Amino acid sequence: MKKPTIGRFANPRRFLELVKWVEPVAAVVAVITLAVGLYTALVTSPDDYQQGSSVRIMYIHVPAAWMALFIYTGMAAAAFVGLVWKHIVAELYAKAAAPLGAAFTFICLVTGSLWGKPMWGAWWVWDARLTSVLILFFLYLGYIALVDAFDDEQKGINAGAFLLLIGVVNIPIIKFSVDWWNTLHQPASLSRFAKPAIDGSMMLPLLAMAIGFTALFVALVCIRLKTEIARRKLKIRQQGDPA
Repeated sequence: MKKPTIGRFANPRRFLELVKWVEPVAAVVAVITLAVGLYTALVTSPDDYQQGSSVRIMYIHVPAAWMALFIYTGMAAAAFVGLVWKHIVAELYAKAAAPLGAAFTFICLVTGSLWGKPMWGAWWVWDARLTSVLILFFLYLGYIALVDAFDDEQKGINAGAFLLLIGVVNIPIIKFSVDWWNTLHQPASLSRFAKPAIDGSMMLPLLAMAIGFTALFVALVCIRLKTEIARRKLKIRQQGDPA
């Protein structure tokens, strides 16, 4: 019987064969789309009639926010797979992706602060959206610290997985906070593709940057995942495990 897809790549060697072509393709896509996105964002995209040129921060801030949510959700899913099916690649994926997710969240917070100063008159406000994203950043840092806090690596990975699954409740809070509460943060501009809230001249660089950030993440997480797999193999050999 043919193994289900989720089990085919549980073998690190088989997974690395997939990474061999995914990584360079993602790197090329990242370079092209980020170049297009940055050029259109800084050169061809118009100023906003209210925000002026400060609106250009959006082209970094919004895709970074999307990536922060996307990466954490993927890590939580990988943690669930690792706990239930003992999928070693899923476990190592969460560990490899965490610093990248933290970096995107940090970029989101910093650019949000830079954007908020001219718009709100303050670098930071305890807005529901901002506060929940800050909590997400601490969840990333907490996971990174927790997985390395045990002498037994597997205990650390399992503890981190439980933290990810508990913290996933913060994702819908971030997403819908502007709808649930009266916040300073503006609502989503692309929630309805049939009638987006931004002009096409602004949507092109925004989507290009989103694709570029996603491809960059894929390329970098492939590199980090290869390192984690190699490190795990070396540790097994040092312990004298014949597996």
